[in-house]
Amino acid sequence: MNKFNNKNRGAITNPEGRFENYITEDFDDGWGSNIDDEDLPTLETTLLIDPSKSIISRNDSPDIGFDQSINPYKGCEHGCIYCYARPTHEYLNLSPGLDFESKIFYKPDAAKLLEKEINKPSYVCKTIVIGANTDPYQPAESKLKITRSLLEVALAYHHPVGIISKSSLVLRDMDILKKLAEKNLVKVAITITTLSVELKKILEPRASSPSGRLNAIRQLSENNIPVRVMAAPMIPMINDMELEHILQSAQKAGATHAGYTFIRLPHAVKTLFKEWLQTHYPDRAEHVMSLIRQMRNGKEYDSTFGNRMRGEGKFAELLAMRFKLACKKFHLNAKPDSALDTHQFTKKKVETPQLSFDI
Repeated sequence: MNKFNNKNRGAITNPEGRFENYITEDFDDGWGSNIDDEDLPTLETTLLIDPSKSIISRNDSPDIGFDQSINPYKGCEHGCIYCYARPTHEYLNLSPGLDFESKIFYKPDAAKLLEKEINKPSYVCKTIVIGANTDPYQPAESKLKITRSLLEVALAYHHPVGIISKSSLVLRDMDILKKLAEKNLVKVAITITTLSVELKKILEPRASSPSGRLNAIRQLSENNIPVRVMAAPMIPMINDMELEHILQSAQKAGATHAGYTFIRLPHAVKTLFKEWLQTHYPDRAEHVMSLIRQMRNGKEYDSTFGNRMRGEGKFAELLAMRFKLACKKFHLNAKPDSALDTHQFTKKKVETPQLSFDI
């Protein structure tokens, strides 16, 4: 296993995926053991083409408030240690650890694929959420502009879209977002996990700063683009004590609605997260995991619909009560979250040769 300087990365290690036939393990034979991490080569990000032939993913989960989503990227350079999408890299024979945040797959034909799919005779218009799995405004987007190309298609066809991101790069596309908002065709959710710069640096190292995200909420709101805050995920003894402060700060910046989720640790994420805890919070690592198990019916992860997003038990009930009271205090979710307009959507007219009735 190659050694790299993992500075500004979230995962501590790069374990093999669960579908691999062989597992390697580092062993110190004494040669080169005095090499300092700072002297190791930096782990660079590699961009790879994703040859997908379709672009819209569909789900029927009762925990998720949308049917359709698009993920312009597989993997995410933000490096959030808690990311539930990490195990998807295992299907690519890559690690959910450092590979997930350094080997990024992108879909160069995403806009063309979207246009093709929404023009199918069988297609029924429903809101498409961009970024349900990995962030559509991660660093690669600044030069690839794949998310922007998808928004251009949405605007051309008057198709409603939702956006989930923790990046201030979303402001780059303000021109398109304003036009979509004028037609009630867009909503944006900005995720704020912590307001602590120090915690953000180790929890989600390459994501935008907390102040940058609050500024994104502010500018979106000032331009009449519906924006909500997602306080997610809440992690006991790590950031849950910030819940009220996050909601208050987002409301002051212009958010009108809010949501939250509890940390999810599917498959290898639980191992990666426990490594992270032992590295950064060894004094409370076991207590954190104990609270997580209490909220997961004694398990470290529970995928049961209805429980996986919010957990269960006393701690989960307390967190839900705190969220409800804070929203009431800060006037969040005061009005129903209105649906985006699906009636303006128009498919491209395909010209077909007409049969002649001339005799």
